[in-house]
Amino acid sequence: MSAVLFEGNERRQREQEMKREGRLPPGQSLTLKWPVLHYGSVPKFDAARWDFRVYGWVESSIRLNWNEFNALPKVETQSDFHCVTRWSRFDNRWRGVSVRDLLDLAKPKPEAAFVLVHAEQGYTANVPLADLQRSNVLLATHHDGQPLPADHGYPLRLIVPHLYAWKSVKWVRGFELLDADAAGFWEQNGYHMYGDPWKEQRFNSR
Repeated sequence: MSAVLFEGNERRQREQEMKREGRLPPGQSLTLKWPVLHYGSVPKFDAARWDFRVYGWVESSIRLNWNEFNALPKVETQSDFHCVTRWSRFDNRWRGVSVRDLLDLAKPKPEAAFVLVHAEQGYTANVPLADLQRSNVLLATHHDGQPLPADHGYPLRLIVPHLYAWKSVKWVRGFELLDADAAGFWEQNGYHMYGDPWKEQRFNSR
């Protein structure tokens, strides 16, 4: 019981600290754990069949196998993580490939303005291209010094820290660059097309 009380006190103290620092978005609560939430089952990873694609409105379409992807330069970032189900996890350390660097290889055409992110099992999410080009957005293979667990997106998870976490797609397999916005899976089911935690853009008001 004492350990549970200590954890509860630590969580509350940390939450108050994040509020004072202006890092906890409205309607959110701090968690010390990393809850697992996703639609469908955890897909099995087969390195021999896996690939990652960048295509659509680009000058040079890209298709990388697992070895080629892992040969790309790596970056490390630290960022907060806000879930639409109202929990926030702070100071996550990520390691992976910069999305901006990868997009630079594909050379987006002037018409490209949005990206439909594709993942395993047909899952999709939409993100404006400019948001994916931010310096702290990456395709993560590691979290807090360890390879991503399978239920958190191994082998590859998109991390878009400034949007709700459903945009940080698990088991990501490609970017389709578009000239117009197109709703992804949760957006088609009532979630907001953008998803800014600071504006509580959880659901579309339409």
